[in-house]
Amino acid sequence: MIKNPQFMQNLEDYIKKVNAEASYFFEAGGDRTFVFIVNLESSDMIPSVAEPLFQDFGAKVEFHPVMVLEDLKKALEHMG
Repeated sequence: MIKNPQFMQNLEDYIKKVNAEASYFFEAGGDRTFVFIVNLESSDMIPSVAEPLFQDFGAKVEFHPVMVLEDLKKALEHMG
């Protein structure tokens, strides 16, 4: 049972605010887990993405930068 009746609305609002490309919900290690795929143009965007999760959901937050294939190709070209 969800304690906060606004939980789903708050979650939907957050997903729209950060413009999540995808959202996944599952259990990991006995914890409720959310994964949001978000395009961050620069690291100074991290606080605006993380703070609502800390404050509104009491969440633990991790960031895992990833590359698409085109990014990897570009990086390898710079390596020579």
